[in-house]
Amino acid sequence: MEDFQQIDAIYSASEINEIDQLSTHTLEVSPQEPVIIRGSGSTTLFGLSNRFDEEFPQALYAKLAPEEFKSTVQQINGVLKKSLPINIKLLICGCLCCCCTLGCSLMPALCLNNRTKLSVDKLIDHENNRLYHKVGDM
Repeated sequence: MEDFQQIDAIYSASEINEIDQLSTHTLEVSPQEPVIIRGSGSTTLFGLSNRFDEEFPQALYAKLAPEEFKSTVQQINGVLKKSLPINIKLLICGCLCCCCTLGCSLMPALCLNNRTKLSVDKLIDHENNRLYHKVGDM
């Protein structure tokens, strides 16, 4: 019953102005812009670059150690280095046999590319949980 009594309460004009001012004052927290690392390799196959530059971005200074960033990029480059040469060979063979197989010979290259993307995503998620999310909590 007390809740309904508060609804029926009569406020003065000054109290209404104060309530309106408090409701319009919201805490504006601007989200940080994500740091985008572009591929620096000479080959891009199905959206995957063959390598990423290990140069430390300016936006990460005072937030992350350069060694941790370099280690993460080296791990990603290692995954790409293992899978991209095989993917290129499968793509070339698939293109040569494409007419005979009605395009089905391209499936191994596409599947390997999806597996590589998943491997890179898992690696990035692991690194985010291990290092980078802890940095954001500070």
